[in-house]
Amino acid sequence: MTVLGCIADDFTGATDLAGLLARSGVKVNLHMGVPDAPPTDTAAFEVIALKCRTEPAPDAVAECLRALDWLKAAGAERFFWKYCSTFDSTADGNIGPVAEALMDKLGAEQTIYCPAFPENGRSIFMGNLFVGEQPLAESPMKDHPLTPMRDSNLMRLLEPQVTRPVGLANRLVVEKGADALRDRLAELRAEGVAHVVVDAVSDSDLRVISEACRDMVLLTGGSAVAMALPELYLKDGTLKADAPRMQAPQLAQGAIVLSGSCSAMTRAQVAAYLEQAEGFRLDPLDLAQNGAGAALAWLEKQPLDSAKIIYATAEPASVKTAQDKLGVAKAGNVVEEALAALAVKARDLGVRRFVVAGGETSGAVTKALGVTQLTIGAEIAPGVPWCFATSDGHDIAVTLKSGNFGAESFFADALAKL
Repeated sequence: MTVLGCIADDFTGATDLAGLLARSGVKVNLHMGVPDAPPTDTAAFEVIALKCRTEPAPDAVAECLRALDWLKAAGAERFFWKYCSTFDSTADGNIGPVAEALMDKLGAEQTIYCPAFPENGRSIFMGNLFVGEQPLAESPMKDHPLTPMRDSNLMRLLEPQVTRPVGLANRLVVEKGADALRDRLAELRAEGVAHVVVDAVSDSDLRVISEACRDMVLLTGGSAVAMALPELYLKDGTLKADAPRMQAPQLAQGAIVLSGSCSAMTRAQVAAYLEQAEGFRLDPLDLAQNGAGAALAWLEKQPLDSAKIIYATAEPASVKTAQDKLGVAKAGNVVEEALAALAVKARDLGVRRFVVAGGETSGAVTKALGVTQLTIGAEIAPGVPWCFATSDGHDIAVTLKSGNFGAESFFADALAKL
């Protein structure tokens, strides 16, 4: 029976959450989109990955409510709405509108917002989100092509997205423990505050938050605030100690790295991997005019067991040039379509290990490979696990990396792990 049903606003974020839940050793299922079939053979933790971060808010809400219905049918009575640890959104949503819609459907008077992930340098203090030592609005996220983050204060970011009052449970409360946090939440609830930003600067803060909020019907945040839930559920008997465990398949050789992310960390990771791998760079302007033929031909010539990477990763100025000439949507679409076609070609050539960087890229690649469900395996870096699936009858391993996650050596680290 499903203990916790999770909805994520993008594919890499979903694997991030699933990987942290899988640290418990308990089986975690990850679905790429809302399954068409009713739930069967469910895991204790079921995660549905959507691609709704930048959709119009009404579309995102409708899709998330469909996911909620499926998870309720799977037996879940507690739910988690997962978004990026940098709170990627705009004044129109989609974090707040989805949260309010889920609250309404579940009859929840209050929920929390905690995108902190200290292990990856994301912390919240007095309601302000930091990336490392930089306020969010001074970090590279200020130049994100789809969701530029120009304010660091989560309450100010959230208020225009919701219709009910927003409040704060600050670090001074959290450091006093779970009882103090429960009292603060009750105080805010009595004042009519439905949306509560909760500070966290360490893993111990996250544990306090999980303990205080574990019985809420709906939690929202980055993946890390859910990390302690399996242990807490095991301790109180909500999760059975004999819950099914994950079994990894045996895989044939052959690997490829496909990168569409243009984040600062991914740029460093691509540069590091090119020192030991053959590479082919995709240019959106060339793809728009000539298609992916040259990249496909290059891939076909590479030995199956060689280290290889195909990437559209580029500096912000190059990205802007392509977007100015093609439009933001088309510049992204031509890259996604090319990387999707290249993933299928790689599979047909015998590749069975896929390292994918970027949320939009991950969605395009998994869709092209026909992957609808993943079983979560070993973690490569905090929040980035290997996942196992089938594609056209073949067992494959896929890791879907959020742009800024992992060390500079991530691509090599990932392939060495499996």
